[in-house]
Amino acid sequence: MEFGRVTPQELAAVDFTLPPDTALTLSTLASAKGSEPMQVRVGCAKWGRKEWVGQIYPLKTKEANFLDEYVKHFDCIELNATFYNVYGPDTISKWKAKAESNPDFKFCPKFSQSISHIRRLKNAEDITTSYYEGVMAFGDKLGPMFLQLSDNYTPKSFPELKTYLEQLPKDVPVFVELRHKEWFAVPENSEKVFKLFHDLNIGAVITDATGRRDVVHMNLPTPHAFIRFVGNGLVNGNFDSDKARLDEWVTRIKQWQQQGLRSVWFFMHQHDERYSPILADYVTDELNKALGTKLIRPKFIEAQSTLF
Repeated sequence: MEFGRVTPQELAAVDFTLPPDTALTLSTLASAKGSEPMQVRVGCAKWGRKEWVGQIYPLKTKEANFLDEYVKHFDCIELNATFYNVYGPDTISKWKAKAESNPDFKFCPKFSQSISHIRRLKNAEDITTSYYEGVMAFGDKLGPMFLQLSDNYTPKSFPELKTYLEQLPKDVPVFVELRHKEWFAVPENSEKVFKLFHDLNIGAVITDATGRRDVVHMNLPTPHAFIRFVGNGLVNGNFDSDKARLDEWVTRIKQWQQQGLRSVWFFMHQHDERYSPILADYVTDELNKALGTKLIRPKFIEAQSTLF
């Protein structure tokens, strides 16, 4: 992922401290507090990574079998493939079949760019119907879906966003990712859009990207968190920068758990994706220790594990 990428020279000046929770978040969690255990999942964005052959995928694994291997290491995936194509039920059913070996596995598909970036949510009913017809074939493997708005989708388009979201089916959870700076720079815009999400029971994606700290908005319109963590990978030969950031997320998630959070979906991104399993393993281990969960961890091939 290139979103929010900075130069190595700029990296040292970035303040990675997570902002405090907003009033909306505190209110949302307080209203949701109950006795139900929090659901926690950690995954990556794609299964088709050749860099993982010899790392977590066995040597000589064919691309056609990458998904078969991915589900052995993670319990969810932020499915970016559906952003680039609208897949029909036949293709989706084949992906679902490959994930049957992991009973808890969930696909979290991204809305098609035809809906979000090309038609910009206007006159998109037909494509939206086709998109839903496809992803519903995931059945019990379908997790929440997320709608990513483009960097140039401004608050001026709020009426179109409101109309589109109001028409979406209510039986599958949806999260929205905002990217244009004016959603965050102008308090009136933030308050209006996150109130809309709250009123419609739609979640807000939090993207932790180095060069866009405004997108780390810490608003939870629903008692569910969808976090896209964009790490920096190796810096000066180590992962200390990303680990420190992940430690802070683990602390915040534990606080949210105590306050009433119902679920967290944590997706690992790296500018160099060969590092994603390594950092995903780290945050999974830390979450297990902090929350008492038993999340599955990536299993590294013995011959390679000493390198990480």
